[in-house]
Order: sequence, then C-alpha cells, then structure tokens
Amino acid sequence: MSSGLLYILKPILQLLPEIDKPARLPPIKERIMWTAVALFIFLVSCQVPVYGARPANSSDPFYWMRIVLASNRGTLMELGISPMVTASLILELIAGVGIITYDAENKEERSLFEALQKLLAIFITVCEASAYVSSGMYGEPSRIGFFMCAVIVLQLLFSTIVCMLLDELLQRGWGIGSGTSLFIATNVCETIVWKCFSPSTINTGRGAEFEGAIIAFFHLLVSRSDKVRALREAFYRPQLPNLTNVFATLVVFVIVVFFQGFRVPLITKSKFNSMDRQPYLIKLFYTSNMPIILQTSIVSNINFVSQVLSRRFGNRNFLINLLGRWEERGYHARGNSQQFPVGGLAYYLTAPSTFYDLLADPIHAIFYIVFVLASCALFSRLWITISHTAPRDVAKQLAKQGRWLIQARESEEDMARLLDKYIPVAASFGGLCVGALTLFADFLGAIGSGTGILLSVTMINQYFEILRQEGQELGYNFLNKKMN
Repeated sequence: MSSGLLYILKPILQLLPEIDKPARLPPIKERIMWTAVALFIFLVSCQVPVYGARPANSSDPFYWMRIVLASNRGTLMELGISPMVTASLILELIAGVGIITYDAENKEERSLFEALQKLLAIFITVCEASAYVSSGMYGEPSRIGFFMCAVIVLQLLFSTIVCMLLDELLQRGWGIGSGTSLFIATNVCETIVWKCFSPSTINTGRGAEFEGAIIAFFHLLVSRSDKVRALREAFYRPQLPNLTNVFATLVVFVIVVFFQGFRVPLITKSKFNSMDRQPYLIKLFYTSNMPIILQTSIVSNINFVSQVLSRRFGNRNFLINLLGRWEERGYHARGNSQQFPVGGLAYYLTAPSTFYDLLADPIHAIFYIVFVLASCALFSRLWITISHTAPRDVAKQLAKQGRWLIQARESEEDMARLLDKYIPVAASFGGLCVGALTLFADFLGAIGSGTGILLSVTMINQYFEILRQEGQELGYNFLNKKMN
C-alpha cells in the first residue's frame, strides 16, 4: 500500500472543505485579527452546552485528558481536539513505518494526505460521540430517544469540523501558529485563572468555601478570627486550589521558560554566497511536547478503558482488578464526584494525587517516575523518525535550501553524520527533561498539570518569537524606506 491509496480515495477526499493558502502572507495585524477570531469561536464553543443532553452526576471518563485535549465537559467542545490529534498521530505513524507513502514536496499528494487526516478525524469523532451517547453520559439513551441521540452526535461532529477549519486557517498563513496549540494553551490558561479567581462557593463539609485560591485567601483572612489558622488553610487546604498550588505554578512557568532558551547553534552558509551565514538551532526540547502528549494520551486511554470495565463489572474479576481498581471521591472541582485509581496498572501509571500520597506509597512514586522518564525519552527518540526530523531528513532539507553546515563538507552524507551527533541526543535528553519537568510540576501540585503548563509555555514562547521576528522585519523595512 503506498501513495496509490490516496489517489483511490481522491474523489472522496476532494469533497472535504479546504482553506487555500493566501497568495502572499497577510500583514501581521490581519493575522492577529484572524487568530483572535479563531480563539473567540473556540471560547464560545467551550461555553455552549450540548442541546438535548441530560447529563447525570457521574464520574468523567475523560477527566485525565481534558487539559491536554482542550475539551470542556457538557459543551460543544466535549471532545476538544481529540479526534484531530488522534487522526494526525495515527496517520503520521502509518506514514512513518511506510504503510502509506507520500511526497511532502508534491502539492497534490500533500493535500490528499491532509484531507485523509480530516476524513479519519471525522470518523473518529462519530465513533467517540456515539460511544459517549450510548454510555449514558448525556442521559439514558432510551429516555432521550434515537432522534435526539443523533442530534447530539451531529453537534459534536459539527464542532470538530469547525475546529479543523480553524486550525487549518491559522496554519495556512492567515493566522499565527497552530490552532491545536492555541486551543490547548487557552484551555490551560483558563483553568489557571479560574482556579485562582473563581467566585464559586463549594461546600466540602467544612462550610461554604470559595473555589478560587486567591479569593479564598482574602475571604479566610477577613472571616476567620484566628489569622494564623486562616493562613494555614489558604496555603494548604485540601481538595480545593490553594496558594501553594498557585506559587508552584509560577515556579514551573519560570523554569520552563528558562529551559526554552537552551539550544545549540550550528552555522550554515549559502551555496551561492559564502558570506550569507545563518544559525540552524537545535533546541533542548527538540521534539517539543510531543513525547508527553503521546505518553499522556496512552495513559488516559488505559485509565478510560479500566474505569469503564470496573464500573461495568465491579471488582469481581481478577484481570479487571489487574488493569485497575477505582473508588469514588465525593468532591470534584466542578461539583461532580470523580473516580480515582486505587490499585492495578492504572494506579501505578497515574501521578500521586497529593504529596502525602507520594510519601505514603514510595513504590508507586518510584514506578511512576521511572515510567514517565523512560517513556518520554523513548517517544521523543521515535518521533524524530516519524515526523521526518531525523539527521538525514534535516540534511536533505538544508541541501534543498542551498545551505550547508560550515563544520561539514558540502554533501548530505557529511551533514547527516554531523547532525547525528546532536539531534538524537537532543531528542532523547530533551524528552527526558520534558518528563522530569512534568513530574516536578505534578508533585508540586501546579495548577493545570505539568503537561498543560509545558504546552502553554511552548505556545506562548512560539508567539513571542513570531511577533519578535515580525517586529524586526517591520523595523528593517522602515529603516530602508527612510534611507531611500
């Protein structure tokens, strides 16, 4: 099976909506405007509830994936970018192992491959939405009726198509960056702001308390006569966000920004002008956040399957208990009860909920640390091959651009050998650092999870670099006009 499959499906793939690239790159103000429009549509979709749903007060099976997949329970963004990310990962993996081949330089083949990603994302959306509805997440299907179940599935399908078009709008050059990264970063920032300043009151058995950590801090100082005890509760209150979580989040943000600056510059020269020299930067986070996204997605799906089986068959089956045992905790930040793993594989693959849990079960902590570090390093090393960013791929790209590394002779083989000393090390060690930062953030209790903070900081840093580059180009053009 090769690129012929793309041409077999060509009549179907051409029916899917597609956004063309602009003839020339729009001005930065126009790109910022379209980015803001895409973000506004996403935020509105995150607040609009699914029509016809009758959600029950039950455990959220996708609780472990919400931050990474930019989803919001009970809204049109119920599935978030999950179908898009899953479809992209599946097809990139299939293409990486050679089951489907396409020439990325061929415009038609690349367009057909992207259309195939959309088609697979639509198929995954229908499957996930149907499973969601049939499992009773929106109420008993017999009570809702077949017609309303179909309407709910169509709503979720429509929101996924809108997400795909918004992501394509930004990536084609009309906006800035990637839509999926923007939506994840927005979801993380919204979570952090909400848990800091939420005015909602929740009764956890000790009376009504504000959910927002900062608002609760001032409320406790004003309402409690014992100020020392009030401060202790504001910093260490259980179950609800506290000031320790807020400070941990700030510390992790600063550390991630610091590590973003680690890079190795390899100087390249132009084939046509030896004086034209530019650096090719090999960053510490060479594969960005992809290893932690893969690791989190795998663990989340294991937890989802384990939780469904445990809820369906209980604790009577040995194999189900081996996969994971779950118990319900009475409090969840959005007001619903939530199931947490207490045994089995799901328990050991999930981060300890609190620092006390970390100390109470050191075997769990050690297993989880080794698993995260090893899996992130492995996924990062594999991803450079799947995503075509291995040394030979980079050497080929530089040669096509007419650029050569000054430390190597003007041949792809010599450049690949030189890059082979840096890229695999950067991928493996960078994946290890991403896993370590995630562990550090989770153990500190940072808001938004370590994965979410890494994703959001990477996206914010990307926007900063783009805007800085645009500012430099505008300043350069302004000076040229003045001199002329």
